[in-house]
Amino acid sequence: MKVEKTEDEWRHQLSPEQYEVCRLKGTERAFAGKYWDHKEEGAYRCACCGSELFTSETKYDSKCGWPSYTAPASEEAVTEEEDNTLGLRRVEVVCTKCDAHLGHVFPDGPQPAGLRYCINSASLDFKEKD
Repeated sequence: MKVEKTEDEWRHQLSPEQYEVCRLKGTERAFAGKYWDHKEEGAYRCACCGSELFTSETKYDSKCGWPSYTAPASEEAVTEEEDNTLGLRRVEVVCTKCDAHLGHVFPDGPQPAGLRYCINSASLDFKEKD
């Protein structure tokens, strides 16, 4: 079921940084987010709706300064959309359940899939593995 809220509801729920990233498609500074160098085992969930998006099993150090993953937690977790802002052709990654902007996916990740899901820490919450 899709999560829909007004902009005022999102502003009230999220921190200013989370709102800027998740609802206005902003980007946090490289090497500044709380999860870029995070190594605990568990699940990375959407900061807006709580959906599981990525797991620690697919997280790796891409040296780009943002949390990077080789794949989402499930095919349904994220949606990929064409993004032509900034004069670049990129693929935006959004939460399927609430349309939160998460980051972008690039074709320069490790094999076998060769994908790097470059995700803003501000769009994530972490739940430690039980």
